[in-house]
Amino acid sequence: MPDVPSIGELPMNPARYEFSLFADYFQFYLQDDSPGVGTENPWTEQATNDMLAVAHGYVIVGTARNMTVPVALEVYDSDPGYIPEEWDHVTECSMEVRSGKIVVAGCTDYFPDATRIQVGPGPYAIRVLYGDLDKLSWSGLEGEDHYLVMMWPGRPTPPRVVKRRPPSSKGRGP
Repeated sequence: MPDVPSIGELPMNPARYEFSLFADYFQFYLQDDSPGVGTENPWTEQATNDMLAVAHGYVIVGTARNMTVPVALEVYDSDPGYIPEEWDHVTECSMEVRSGKIVVAGCTDYFPDATRIQVGPGPYAIRVLYGDLDKLSWSGLEGEDHYLVMMWPGRPTPPRVVKRRPPSSKGRGP
C-alpha cells in the first residue's frame, strides 16, 4: 500500500493528488483507513440522484461512466472556494478521519494496495466537483468527465447538492 507524504501546512496551495480510478459500478471511494469502515451500503435512490453516498468514515462519489475516470484530490487547511459556473454538478458532505489516513480507490480495487494519503485526524468538509458529464461517447465508454474532490478540516455536515446538473440522456446520474 503506497503512502503519500503528509499535507503539512497549506495556506494557499493545496496538496494535490491525481488518480485514474476504475469507476466500476459508476463509483469511487474516499475512506478513512480505520478498521471496520465501509461495511454499510449508503446507496439510496436520493444518493443515486445526488451522485453521492455517505456513511460513517467514507464517501462514495457517483460517476457518469463505468470506466476509468480522472480524479483529483486537493487537501486544504480551510475552505478554498470555487467557481460554480466551471462545473456541471457540485456536492458537499463531511467525513470523520480517525486514522489520519484516507484511502482513495475504485469500487473494485484491492484496498490493501490502494493509495493512502496522510492527513490530520478529525472531521473534514468535502466538496466534490463534477465536470464535463455530458461529454461522453454514444456508448458511454469514452468521455471527458472528470472529478475534483476538495477537502479541509471542518464540522460534520449532512450531504447536500449545491449545484444539480440538468437531466441528460448521456451517462448515468441525474
